[in-house]
This record gives sequence, structure tokens and C-alpha cells, in this order.
Amino acid sequence: MTPRAPYRWDDEAAIRAFVGGIGFGLLCATDGDRVHAVHLPLVWLDETRIGLHIHRANPIARHLDGREALIVVTGPDAYVSPDWYGEPDRVPTWNYVAAELRGPMRALDAAETAAHLDALSHEQERRLAPKPAWTRGKMTDGLFDRMLAGLIGFAMRVDAMRGTAKLGQDKSPAARAGVADALDALGKGDMAGLMRAGRP
Repeated sequence: MTPRAPYRWDDEAAIRAFVGGIGFGLLCATDGDRVHAVHLPLVWLDETRIGLHIHRANPIARHLDGREALIVVTGPDAYVSPDWYGEPDRVPTWNYVAAELRGPMRALDAAETAAHLDALSHEQERRLAPKPAWTRGKMTDGLFDRMLAGLIGFAMRVDAMRGTAKLGQDKSPAARAGVADALDALGKGDMAGLMRAGRP
């Protein structure tokens, strides 16, 4: 992350919405001198807690309950060629948007894990409308409970969040426009739009 101005992103409501909109991240935790990491889906359980689940066989699962962890969520990113700025003496860089969430983890019981999975599927299924939403009610009796036994749900209480939006804010408007146009031509319209807006 590049936390210095002008890339520092402090709008917590916008970061929360960004994390919810992506719905996927990298969870990192330590066990002594070993670092564990796993990619997983995420869903906000309320304003201060984010829910996730891990297969019981994953080594990270036994190192989470009661421990501090880090979740990293990344959004659009793109390589930036210095040729696109239309200005001399520029160097290559990479623009991106990312958020870090930190806080203690708490294991969920079976009922809480089931509720988390319902919330997660509801959040993702609603985005597919007008497709009728999938629910676990469509599963064969007993199958969900058998699958649930292989998972451990967790909630992170988010005590700190930090965002970075590196979008060329330190460049001139003309240079940013040149980069955005080049990214558009490469099919990177998501990053181009963010650069034109100057913020996520």
C-alpha cells in the first residue's frame, strides 16, 4: 500500500462500500514466524464486522480464533506507461485501488456460520437479478448441513481500515487524461473511469 498523500484514502463509508462491492479478499494471519494467507469471499455482517468462512482442513483455520488478522481487498489496477503522460521525464508506475482491514477474529458457531453463508449468497445472488435467487432451500435435504460441518465461519471486528487510491492525483489533468485514454483503448475502462474521477 502507498499510504502517503495524495493517495491516502480515508473515507471509511466509501471503503466499506468498496469492500462490500468486491466481496472477495486475501486474509492473512501469523502463527509464530509463519504467515498464513487464503483468498475468500466476504460479506459485511453489520457496520463493524465482516464475515468469512474457511474449510476446516485449511491450516489457517486453527490460527484465527481470538487473534488479530489482516484482510486485503483489491480493486482495479493497471500498468501505466510513461509515454501516455505526454510529458517528459516520467517513469513507469502502477495505479490501483486497495483496502486493508485489521481486527480480531472470532469463530462462529454452526448457526452463525449458516446465517453468514445465507447473507453471503443473498448478497451475491441479488446482483444477478432478474435471475431468481438461489437459496439453500434448493439443496437436497441434509446436504447443506453435511457441507456446513466442513467449514468454520469467522467474524472480524474491524478496528482499523486503510485505503489507497493511486490514480495519478499528483499528475496534471492533461497527463491523467492521456493515461485514461490509453487505458480505455486497452479495455481498462474501470481504471480509466477512476482516474478521470480522481477517486474511487
